[in-house]
Amino acid sequence: MADDLGDEWWENQPAGAASSPEASDGEGDTEMMQQETAPVPALSKKTKQPKECFLVQPKETKEDATKTRKRRKKITDVLAKSEPKPGTPEDLQKLMKDYYSSNRSVIELEELNLPDSCFLKANDLTHSLSSYLKEICPKWVKLRKNHNEKKSVLMLIICSSALRALELIRSMTAFRGDSKVMKLFAKHIKVQEQVKLLEKRVVHLGVGTPGRIKELIKQGGLNLNPLKFLVFDWNWRDQKLRRMMDIPEIRKEVFELLEMGVLSLCKSESLKLGLF
Repeated sequence: MADDLGDEWWENQPAGAASSPEASDGEGDTEMMQQETAPVPALSKKTKQPKECFLVQPKETKEDATKTRKRRKKITDVLAKSEPKPGTPEDLQKLMKDYYSSNRSVIELEELNLPDSCFLKANDLTHSLSSYLKEICPKWVKLRKNHNEKKSVLMLIICSSALRALELIRSMTAFRGDSKVMKLFAKHIKVQEQVKLLEKRVVHLGVGTPGRIKELIKQGGLNLNPLKFLVFDWNWRDQKLRRMMDIPEIRKEVFELLEMGVLSLCKSESLKLGLF
């Protein structure tokens, strides 16, 4: 009877239940644990989706806005969009008045005004340096031959830097001919060496910066009395689009140089001023 009941129980079990109830329960628990702990397969590189990045632009502060406004007022931004205008004698007269107005009386300012006769024709931006010098000094060869005074020059060309002075010397080859030219700037040249050179030989043309020319005059190495032409490198602009008179340090040195005998020579009409 017991055997019949056992056979009957096996026959009534569903397919796949070959073990006892206790065995079935253990295997079922094991399978469920395996399903729960089985790692999720990682996506292959081919199926990996790209991540989207969103950049959040920082809000503009008041300081940033102020800096932006200041940048817009730079001289380079203004000059880059404006057409260059040639310098005129009136420009120099106005700068002189503005510079001296803080420490001069009205009468003294009037005495600083230079007569129109002391100004040469200004460069209209169509000239090279050689062609401009030929126009303002057509009798240069004769003047050069008659000049034999040491510690002096017949013509001074004033510019903003040593590099610019070298450029000007190279560009005046067609004008200078056999003239003796001297570099009058501070870069790599001691002032004592320049004084000795001026004492030893006759120089016709001097090209340099106002600061070094002032120093040579102070030390007695350069006498301005024989000077006939003083030319400012007025219209040239540097990388920042500044002219020489736009640079405060250069402007100050130029006006200090003018007071060291240049203005009196201009008023006596023995010296002419040119704006290149």
